[in-house]
Amino acid sequence: MTLTPKQRVDQIVENGLCTGCGLCQAAAGDHLIKVQKGTSGYLVPIVSEDIDHATADLVHRICPGVHPVGLPTKLIATDAKVDNVWGPWQRMARTWAGDAHQRHVGATAGVLTALACYLLTSKQVDFILHAKPHSTEPSFGEMHISTTPEQVLQGSGSRYGPTAPLIAIEKVLERHQPFAFIGKPCDLAGLRNYAEEDDRVNELVKFWLTPVCGGYLPPDSTDAFYRRMGVEPEQVTGLRYRGHGCPGPTRITTEEKVVDAHYLDFWGDDESMWDMPFRCKVCPDGIGEAADIAAADTWILGSPNREDSATDLGTNAVIARTTVGTTLLAEASAAGALVIERDITPDHMSIYQTHQMQKKYAAWPRYQGLQDAGRLFPNAERLRIKELAAEMPDVVNAQQRQGTLDRVIAGKADQPTPKPCI
Repeated sequence: MTLTPKQRVDQIVENGLCTGCGLCQAAAGDHLIKVQKGTSGYLVPIVSEDIDHATADLVHRICPGVHPVGLPTKLIATDAKVDNVWGPWQRMARTWAGDAHQRHVGATAGVLTALACYLLTSKQVDFILHAKPHSTEPSFGEMHISTTPEQVLQGSGSRYGPTAPLIAIEKVLERHQPFAFIGKPCDLAGLRNYAEEDDRVNELVKFWLTPVCGGYLPPDSTDAFYRRMGVEPEQVTGLRYRGHGCPGPTRITTEEKVVDAHYLDFWGDDESMWDMPFRCKVCPDGIGEAADIAAADTWILGSPNREDSATDLGTNAVIARTTVGTTLLAEASAAGALVIERDITPDHMSIYQTHQMQKKYAAWPRYQGLQDAGRLFPNAERLRIKELAAEMPDVVNAQQRQGTLDRVIAGKADQPTPKPCI
């Protein structure tokens, strides 16, 4: 059956691949696509019947849900190393924010916050495009432009909920000012795709920064968390996922009370308990391969323990992938914006972020499972997922492939056709 242009964009959502980044609205125009909270609870594109195939083609080219990409080849320096799992890198180090307050309020050790503040105070950029807590949806994030370090701090801490940092990228580019972008790895991949359509992206985005990302909680699961903590979702006026420590309390605020939970109360005590959108389960790049610098947690096997988190000041593992990233890391350290403890290697990253390594190995057979089911599957570029699958035993790949097919058959990869939440 031949799909209409609207159906082709809707299919990205229906097949569980939309990341909710907002880029499709910016590229197509909000008269054709409006990214907003849907009946599913996610941010989804509400598509007009007036959309044409050329615009649907554009959406499929730039959408990081169906077109995840790694670092452009031209940005990989001749002296860079390329690890099959961890991608291109020039330097890896353990580090934290030089400013104690930034280190405390940041999601882990304040490194991305510190870099953003340093870029502003050193006048290397005019503003930072990033996310902050949403003004009306407590569990969501929203696009934010910071021109001062004080504004940057408003966005510190992770946002483990739907966020569309690229929803107005056209208007951002129209400012014709140099800026740094901090977004999830999928957001950066979308913007790298858009750079192929609009020369202003590479001209104006001077620094590409990202946290290593384990996914985010589906809206229904966030509501269930609220209720476990004795709060009804409609009572919530604010949610701080982490920060103010490492990882710091997950804080629910209502008009009547404040409830502090542990990070592990939110996510669960081990990876088997993590719940996340289907697209996050098949993500080929949680490690930020499109970035100049990616910053990760350094907890052994990727999760904190309840005993140490009260006294943990926070340390980030940083991957500088490009010459721009390596230079920024050195300059920020020399200026005191960052403290570099020591250099590390991909082997350290695989200990800190074991789940990321495992998910990267599983990506290609999971895509084969989607193909077996006749579904859309991400067209990953420059991420080496076929090569990684070739390193694994056939029986393991077969299990991942069949498991994904079973998930699709069971309806666990489905989302409803996008409709606005009224």
